[in-house]
Amino acid sequence: MSAREAIHTAGAPAAIGPYQQAVAAGGLVFTSGQIALDPVSGILEAGDAAAQTVRVMANLAAVLAAAGLTFADVVKTTIFLVDMNDFAAVNTVYGDSFEGVQTPARSTVAVAALPRGARVEIEATALQREASALR
Repeated sequence: MSAREAIHTAGAPAAIGPYQQAVAAGGLVFTSGQIALDPVSGILEAGDAAAQTVRVMANLAAVLAAAGLTFADVVKTTIFLVDMNDFAAVNTVYGDSFEGVQTPARSTVAVAALPRGARVEIEATALQREASALR
């Protein structure tokens, strides 16, 4: 049986339900989906999908950092969009976060709605560097 470890940071929004910001297990770190909530105020970032994606990627970076990781460690992401017409704008901001590193595998899915009226949500799976990095 493998151990699981919850990952938490004040640098990303607190969970708005019964889940963890991320969980490390089996040499991987699985982040929960991040929407464009400000980690301090808990208010959804105003603006279009590109503006929201900037906040989403900052939130993901904070969760990854709490696990001792960066976007260079990410091997898979899933992007959820309320409107596929936002794909190009989200893709540009998303791509900037992976500049200079190998991009991960990715899926992009259109959904009917996201929590708090968000336009975009992104989750990631990353390779864990060392178990001691989580302590």
